[in-house]
Amino acid sequence: MSDTDLAPLVHEDAVAPTRTQRDKPSDVLLEGVTKRYPPDVVAVRDFDLHISDGEFVVLVGPSGCGKTTTLRMIAGLEDITSGRLLLGGKVINDVPPRDRDMAMVFQSYALYPHMTVRQNMAFGLELRKMPKAEIAQRVAEAARMLGLGELLERKPKALSGGQRQRVAMGRAIVRRPSVFLFDEPLSNLDAKLRVQMRVEIAALHRRVGATMVYVTHDQVEAMTLADRIAVMSVGELQQFDSPMDVYHRPKNKFVAGFIGSPAMNFASGKLSEESGRLCFVGDGLRLPLTEAHAARLRAANPQSVTLGFRPQHVHRLQEGEQQAGAGKVLHNELMGIETFTHVKVGDATFIVALPGDVLIAVGDPLAFGIDASRVHVFDDASGVNLTLPP
Repeated sequence: MSDTDLAPLVHEDAVAPTRTQRDKPSDVLLEGVTKRYPPDVVAVRDFDLHISDGEFVVLVGPSGCGKTTTLRMIAGLEDITSGRLLLGGKVINDVPPRDRDMAMVFQSYALYPHMTVRQNMAFGLELRKMPKAEIAQRVAEAARMLGLGELLERKPKALSGGQRQRVAMGRAIVRRPSVFLFDEPLSNLDAKLRVQMRVEIAALHRRVGATMVYVTHDQVEAMTLADRIAVMSVGELQQFDSPMDVYHRPKNKFVAGFIGSPAMNFASGKLSEESGRLCFVGDGLRLPLTEAHAARLRAANPQSVTLGFRPQHVHRLQEGEQQAGAGKVLHNELMGIETFTHVKVGDATFIVALPGDVLIAVGDPLAFGIDASRVHVFDDASGVNLTLPP
């Protein structure tokens, strides 16, 4: 990794058009968008999403969920089978990609190997017959913004992965589009550089102010970059909310299990009335629920449920506290500030986030409590989170 890789990506003194300087709205609206491939594969189904002008939205989900297909439909690289796509209030289903006022940054960089950095960044503007002076000005501004000034005469083979990704971003920036589209742009970078680039892409959004749609399978990228996150599964939208709402108030079991690291713990069981209080009872677990949760669960009256609780909301049992469960330690992941302790309870294994200076030996017992105010109860039939307020 070079010093240029680790230099700040976005220089605040660089000049770039801001949202307030743009004369066209750049909100993106998908209405009932569906994508089918023959003979009968549905990649995206009845997809509704409104991305506001200047908003940074991340499409996230496992491989095959339809997020890249959705991005490619927005870009015009995939035809829409049914539904409408609007940019700034105008339907653009049949508008060619080059006329959509969008710029896309790909995972593979897609740089021309025989061209210099300067030529790669300028090429798209040259195809549009832009005056040479304007092209030179835009390239210089983008290079200054991205810290590429000293690399303009190099060819891609002389650049590191991080530098190549900056060139790809620069090629998009010089177009000054209404919408930036990112297709897993950090997947080819090492872990340290991915962290740096996440911060700097967010800074780029603040600086440029354009609408940005970003695809990733990495929920950490989604949480750290997005104004709002669209969580997808098998071609359908599961939840569209702010990062904190998706994390703290998942609408269903899929979202709860996908967002968060380590993943949420799940336990199968039933609800039981004990001395006037509703409790969750599972294999090796017993947890009295809060009155707010109990009222919603009694109203829903589910047949069978799953309890969900995050590792950070489990703690080593304190003196005088009512025990929620106990088991045997199987493994410890030492993370420095935290220790993720894997505990076997009945037939299930749960992760407990303990302070970094706490280490319980493998094979030793661990009794724990659970913060009842932070748990979620999901209906096994629908997967819906029954503890969310209506």
